[in-house]
Parts: sequence; C-alpha cells; structure tokens
Amino acid sequence: MEPNIQNNKKTKHKKLSKILNIFIITLFITLICIAIILTSSNQGEKNELYATYKKEMKNNLTTLENTVNIKNDQNSKNQTDTTFTLCAIGDVMCHNTQYWDAYNSFTKTYDFSYVFDEINTYTKNSDITVASLETCFAGEERGYSNYPTFNSPDNLAYSLRDIGIDVISTAGNHCLDMGFSGLSRTIDVLDNANISHLGTYKTQEEQDKILFKYVKGVKIAFINYTYGTNGIPSPNNKEFCVNLIDEDLIKKHIKTAQSQNADVIIACMHWGTEYRTTANDEQKKLADFLFQNGVDIILGNHPHTLEPMEKRKITLEDGSTKECFVIYALGNFICDQNAENTRNSIILNLILTKHSNGKLSIDKVYYIPIYMYKNTSIKTRGMRIIDINKAISDYESKIEGSVDTNLYQLLKKQLNKIISIVGDNEQMEKLTNL
Repeated sequence: MEPNIQNNKKTKHKKLSKILNIFIITLFITLICIAIILTSSNQGEKNELYATYKKEMKNNLTTLENTVNIKNDQNSKNQTDTTFTLCAIGDVMCHNTQYWDAYNSFTKTYDFSYVFDEINTYTKNSDITVASLETCFAGEERGYSNYPTFNSPDNLAYSLRDIGIDVISTAGNHCLDMGFSGLSRTIDVLDNANISHLGTYKTQEEQDKILFKYVKGVKIAFINYTYGTNGIPSPNNKEFCVNLIDEDLIKKHIKTAQSQNADVIIACMHWGTEYRTTANDEQKKLADFLFQNGVDIILGNHPHTLEPMEKRKITLEDGSTKECFVIYALGNFICDQNAENTRNSIILNLILTKHSNGKLSIDKVYYIPIYMYKNTSIKTRGMRIIDINKAISDYESKIEGSVDTNLYQLLKKQLNKIISIVGDNEQMEKLTNL
C-alpha cells in the first residue's frame, strides 16, 4: 500500500474516532442525567436537572455537528484532481467477406481475434475504451447476412471484449435490421460478453436508465442516439427500443445523469452524411445543443469516414465556461468497404482530468492512424487492422517481416488522407492548447 493512501486512512480513522468519542460521552451524560432525574424526589430539582441535561445535550450535539462539518470541509479540500485516459474507435462493421475470412472450416467456428493483433494494446491500455456497433447478433439460426441487413457471428462480440472494449453504442441505423428479436438478442450477447452497452433496449425501464461507468472514481454518464433505422419502424408499443435523436429525449437523459451526480457526460451520436469527410450543418447544430445542455464529450459515428475534431471552450447561460470536445466521425474500425476513406481510420485517445473544483479539462488529444487491410492472395485470415505509423517505420528501418513496397506506398497515401481530415501531431498540440 502506498504511503499517502495509508496516511489518508489513518487521518480518516482519527476523525471517525473523534466523532465516536463525542457520541459516547453524550450518551454517557444522557444516561446519568436520566438516572438522577428518575431517582430524585423533588419536582423542582427534577426540572433543574432536566434543564441542565438539555443544555449539556445541546452543547454536545453542537460539538458533534461542528466536528462532522469540519470533516466534510476537510474531505472537500483534500479532494485531488483525477487524470484518466479515454480511447474511442469507430464503427464495428461485419460484411460477409469478413465472417467468411474468420471462418474455420475444420472447427466450423468463427474467430475474429487475429484482425486486432497489431493494435489491441492501444485499446487494452486505456482506462476506458468506447466503440460503435454497426451490426446485429441475432443468432446463427437467423442466417448470417451482409448489407443491407446485417447479422454477424457472436464471436465478434467476444473478440471486442478481449481487446478491451468497455462500452459499445448500439443505437444506429442497422440496430433493427433483424427486428426487435434481433435487437434483444444483440443485447443478450453483449451482456454475456461483459461489454456495457447503450442506445437500444428491451424495456421502457431500461431506456430510462443512464449507463454509468466509474473510472478512477470519476462517474461517467454515457448517452447514445441515432438519426434513424433505415426506414424500419420500431414495433408498436416498443418505441423505447432505440434512442432516436430527439431534443426532448436527450434533455431528459442529460437531466437524469446530472441528478445522479455525473462527473462527465459523453454523447455517442450516430449522425451525419455517409462518406462525407466534413460535418454537416445538422451535426454542428446538434453539437452546440449537446454542449449547452451539459454534454462534455461527443463521439460521432455513421459516415464510415473520418470527420474533423474540435476542442471548444463553451460559455454557458449562467456565464460559466467549460472545455468540451467533439469528433464528428471516427470512421470505420473494421469493415470491408472500398469507397474512398472507408478503410482508413484512427484510434482516438484523450487524456482528461476531472479537477477538484468539478471542472473537466482536455489535457491531450492524440491518435493512432490505422488501416483495414485485406490480403486478397489468401482465402482466410487475410484481414487485419494495420498500425500505419509502425508499419511505415518498420519498412523504412528495413525490419524483417515488414510490409512490402506496394503496401508501404498505400499506407503512406492513407496516412496523408487521415492527416488532411483530422490534422497532424502539430495540429493536435494546438487543439490541446486551445
């Protein structure tokens, strides 16, 4: 045990002992006074003793109250700043070519773990890691399927758990691809994989609850909404099953989070225009709305391409200010799309501090550029996420087993595209120091 922790515990024990001693003394005096009053035969003497007793009790209770207040004040003053790391990744997609690639014909099972081998340390090492789900886990008996209605093997969820995914947002345009039963089973699979989830629900009661995660004692609230569900309506009397973007619903959830003493509120937004690399007007308007109503961080998804990020200093209606952050879209984490910019993405990292005065600061923003690679020369296990910077560095250092020249050139091109959308390290520093 660290010395400062021991000292803190000793101090707390001393304070508790002092309060307990006062309580014991007060109780002892009370019992003596009651005994004297009961044994006294003179009524006037009884009244005098009773008055003395009341005065003594009042003095002792005041002392006890003051001690408690001092303890609370000292605890408040002794609160320290808490710094933690947040990692965020983009859409988790699963096209048929991906689950074919993961299929083992000998065991007749699916295994996606190899896809993440090069990057899983980044997602594992963060204090909390957040992802976005763009498929369903409706079960093998429903038949695994591709766009436009996705249904993927359960192993994908377990592989996500194994790379450290703590929270996954499920309110997206594909969440009802397999109907309410598919949505419900997806929730069950994520529960079994021990991945916290939000955005889709099996009951009204579940929708009304806020997902909280504790990181180093910081209480983080997550909320999640989607622009729509590809024209598939929620079943009658089950409108609660997916959070649609609705300002009244969002305000309700934010107020609930605030009433339950959330230290940080993070909104996972499924919004924007597909394949666009800049935020549209609706995204910008919604970001303003979210920040003004209490959201601290916005993690955007859906366009399947990266979009810019911003750190802002917001002035609230009461004149106070706060730091906020938004990335309008994180792109695809895994997929097998071929449109421009759909295979390059980032693993976003934020270093955050919750200060003892209640304010949140965004201390550092940086990212790991990644690329969803597909080796077409092999039939299975040919897809993997490449750590672009490492692959380029290994090639230039002539490390054995590094990428070939063609892939090296492709990765350099993808890196330039990423930088053109979200900025380079120098711009990340400017973003941090805003």
